[in-house]
Amino acid sequence: MTEPAAAQLAFTVLDIAADPYSAAPRLTARLRVEDTSGERVHAIVLRCQVRVEPQRRPYDEAERDGLIGVFGTGERWSDTLRPFLWMQCDTTVQGFTGSTEADLALPCTYDFDVVGSRYLHALGSGSVPLDLLFSGTVFTRGADGRGFAVRQVPWDCEARYAMPVAVWRRLIDAHFPHTGWIRLDRDTLARLADVRARRGHISWDETVETMLDEIGQVAP
Repeated sequence: MTEPAAAQLAFTVLDIAADPYSAAPRLTARLRVEDTSGERVHAIVLRCQVRVEPQRRPYDEAERDGLIGVFGTGERWSDTLRPFLWMQCDTTVQGFTGSTEADLALPCTYDFDVVGSRYLHALGSGSVPLDLLFSGTVFTRGADGRGFAVRQVPWDCEARYAMPVAVWRRLIDAHFPHTGWIRLDRDTLARLADVRARRGHISWDETVETMLDEIGQVAP
């Protein structure tokens, strides 16, 4: 039996844009997929790790201050400024010969317990240096002309992309205008609710702002 030709795949990120119709925050990466084996690809079950490479961009003073909680103070950045995983996602690429384009959904969160959200929130302008690492399964025609053959997406398939910070900000502003999210322990939330009720505050913002003002008044 003749061995199938090696699948020589290459991925390129053409664009990353906010999905205007998603119920939850979601970006969409437009991918170009190229296969030089000459065979008909029936489908690719594609998995992707999206990593942020923070060392690939400069930071102004305000951004450095905002990133202390992520990377520590400036003198530590030579050790802490390292790539980190932002998300994992997947899609199915439809059949093609030679090359095709496909969409990859990138679901996002504004949860500040997620390091990616904290990092992106601290950026004022410029771009977010991303590295997309691909894996998965390629389905082609079987060697005898019947059935199908299965190959793995090569481990070294990846694509870099500089996503404008403005894309992220437009996405978040569309879903959470002028708001953000933090997760609290239930007991802490109960105490905060009690303070709000006792003081007659009409919003959580008023409660938190009052407490912050009081802390500021007694701070040394």
